[in-house]
Amino acid sequence: MKTGIAAGLCAGLMATTAMADITIAHVYGKTGPYEAYAKQSHDGLMLGLEYATGGTMEVNGEKIVVIEKDTQLKPELGRAMLEEAYGDDEVDLAVGPVSSGVALAMLPVAQDYEKILIVEPAVADSITGENWNRYIFRTGRNSSQDAIANAIAIGGEGVKVATLAQDYAFGRDGIAAFREALETTGAEIVHEEYVPTDTTDFTAAAERIFTSMEGIEGEKKLFLLWAGGGNPMGKINAMEPGRFGIEIATGGNILAALTAYKELPGMEGATYYYYDIPQNPVNDWLVKTHQERFGAPPDFFTAGGMAAGIAVAEAVKAAGSADTEDLIAAMEGMTWETPKGPMTFRPEDHQALQSMYHFRIKVDPEVDWGIPELVRELDTDDLPVPIRN
Repeated sequence: MKTGIAAGLCAGLMATTAMADITIAHVYGKTGPYEAYAKQSHDGLMLGLEYATGGTMEVNGEKIVVIEKDTQLKPELGRAMLEEAYGDDEVDLAVGPVSSGVALAMLPVAQDYEKILIVEPAVADSITGENWNRYIFRTGRNSSQDAIANAIAIGGEGVKVATLAQDYAFGRDGIAAFREALETTGAEIVHEEYVPTDTTDFTAAAERIFTSMEGIEGEKKLFLLWAGGGNPMGKINAMEPGRFGIEIATGGNILAALTAYKELPGMEGATYYYYDIPQNPVNDWLVKTHQERFGAPPDFFTAGGMAAGIAVAEAVKAAGSADTEDLIAAMEGMTWETPKGPMTFRPEDHQALQSMYHFRIKVDPEVDWGIPELVRELDTDDLPVPIRN
């Protein structure tokens, strides 16, 4: 009888130990219009966990398990997938999603279940702004970081800017932040256009922009803010905005989208990441490892995914557990190394403060895309990102 009880106790202890995994849900748009972004984000997340654990995929002796949930880029499905992850799968925390619209639907779920959601790479300011709650941390950059960096790159006294963006949270929040940032440089937005996310014909929008700027004197720029396929740059450039003295400007993007930048040598803007710009050991490892495994350099969202993966591992190490309150205490103000250099979770809104990069496009006939050549690294002192929550 005693032997049987002892055996039962041992089996119970072993089962408890086996269940002590650190479980992470990656809730992201694995299928849908942002599939390319999603794959990069997931590859980066797994590489980040690998790097931060020295290849063991264990933290504090506990195994890291990642489960995937596909939002299909649908807000209601993203909410349901996160509820399923927290409730049925009992994950310790979640990472994602790709889309700002999906992210906004998911934020209240983290609060309801009192579990952490690390937002990567959704960008809208409102995620760490008016819709934020204490369970939300963001490793991705926000609209204000994009906006301030791009304003520094293309703004200036007397510069007149028209904008074209997608009509949802990413576009609206992005242009609102850009307008605010431009004013500090002496530039101003004189016309705004918003179009559906699946727009492929930009003729009418471009003509309205050209008409609005035709009589304006001085330096004129058309700033494009776009995510996903159907990027309007090539189509609008083919309409010869130079006839009206208008220069196209935009921020960074994934390598596939940078092919269109070859048409615009010398164009300036700001980017979140380009693999050849950051000089640090984490990025060296990422570039080398990604090239070996995938036969290509890491991309825009690979770096972000890796930043999130490293943040998870470092937070669990610092907290000593995956308990939500312990993690929040460890993560508020936490600084950790990423492919972009150090990032810090600002305690007030849990937004990761990080560098951005002012670039100028260089064209090399041996390279398939326009190369964002570094003009200047913009560090956190250069980017006074407002607290909006």
